[in-house]
Amino acid sequence: MEFALSEEQNILFNTAKEFGNEFIAPHVYEWEKKEEIPRDTLKKAGELGLGGMIVPEKDGGAGMTRLDGTLVFEALAMSCPSVSSFISIHNMSAWVISKRGSQKIKDNFLRKLISLEEVCSYCLTEPGSGSDAAALKTKAKITNEGYSLSGSKSFISGGGFSDLYVVLARTGDDSPKGISMVLVRDGNQGLSFGKKEQKMGWKAQPTAVVQFDECTIPADNLVGEEGAGFNYAMEGLDGGRLNIAAASLGGAQKSLEIAKNYSKERKAFGKPIGKFQTIEFKLADMETQLEAARLFLRSAAWKLDNKNPDATVSVAMAKRLVTDIAFDVSNNALQILGGYGYLEEYGIEKIVRDLRVHQILEGTNEIMRVIIARSILAD
Repeated sequence: MEFALSEEQNILFNTAKEFGNEFIAPHVYEWEKKEEIPRDTLKKAGELGLGGMIVPEKDGGAGMTRLDGTLVFEALAMSCPSVSSFISIHNMSAWVISKRGSQKIKDNFLRKLISLEEVCSYCLTEPGSGSDAAALKTKAKITNEGYSLSGSKSFISGGGFSDLYVVLARTGDDSPKGISMVLVRDGNQGLSFGKKEQKMGWKAQPTAVVQFDECTIPADNLVGEEGAGFNYAMEGLDGGRLNIAAASLGGAQKSLEIAKNYSKERKAFGKPIGKFQTIEFKLADMETQLEAARLFLRSAAWKLDNKNPDATVSVAMAKRLVTDIAFDVSNNALQILGGYGYLEEYGIEKIVRDLRVHQILEGTNEIMRVIIARSILAD
């Protein structure tokens, strides 16, 4: 495994970072108040190829590796973890459509998703089945036209904002093999949304309940095979977990930079606080933790790219480790700034709020531990 990034990967990282600095960072608190990312900004991201990063070139995407994707999401998150994560979820959706969708589905939906002219949400979680995703209750009954969907999905990023919804629904028995994946376009009769959720973080992106009341969709909107939806969802989550970890890493790195600069300027007892060993050691530990997390994340991404047998477990380890470390680092960065860290002006309070949910979504870190433990105990 090569530890150094290639020239192309460095360009990719820097391009995404510059995009974030110019088009995202200056507006994040404004977007938090509106609870919405402007469509124009998303289209600009699409022009850079950020709407279908992992989608193969043959389907019109950028054809990036999973490792490449982590670089982009880390770089974008240095401007706003919430926006980076929103684009990540869209990419996860576009990838599964490309990977498992029929040619007709690709022809109907992929082009506008890849260009980010249209936005896609991923609908798995339900009010009564969070960590136990296989227990979902949303049903898709077979009709003459295709399917009639009934049920609801909770905590959906882009709910009421997106143009397309990737939905996991039960078409068969109560086992994971009874779950299928279907696509629902915004405006479908029977599709409705709850009010925007008022959240601790991730305020820059809208989140709402997605409700289906005998929502009719054509049979052609079935993704892949009936009954294989749960497997497709788990495939998508491997990449999604890497991306969320990468977004955590970018946010934490930004918070460390803010704390480092502050410690050089802020004086106490006649000298910069960075000259006190307490602060020096804290910064040293934070830098070490982030570097270790970065290497672990890239190792897991490399394994997923190379289809290593232990890739899923390594991804779970990386998601757990990186998101926990990133939250701790950002929280410690806030502490270094003291009262100023609690103010919007310095930006760390937003990073702390945004990163807290990364320990919960794409599978809670407790579920990551279950995946890891089952793997090591199976030997």
